[in-house]
Amino acid sequence: MKNFTKNDEEFICENCGSKVDPLGYTSRDHCPKCLCSKHVDINPGDREAECRGLLKPIQVLPDSKKGYIIIYKCTKCGEERRCKAAKDDDLDLLIKLTVNM
Repeated sequence: MKNFTKNDEEFICENCGSKVDPLGYTSRDHCPKCLCSKHVDINPGDREAECRGLLKPIQVLPDSKKGYIIIYKCTKCGEERRCKAAKDDDLDLLIKLTVNM
């Protein structure tokens, strides 16, 4: 089982430049506007990954228990990661990315 470290910090999205506020209920790890993230974690919230590449959403999977799961691919190392969508994520973009299924 992966360890989880709560790390809910404000940041500026490196993809679209938006200011991203903390979520308040769990760790914020991606931009709610463009859904991009950064490859900074080995385990959720630990900030121990050395890559630091941009994680771009390539697909979204609907999940009956978790809502939406975003599949990312790192533009630097190619690793794929999964993340649960946040309540304030752009719903239109989430739905659009489900077409890639």
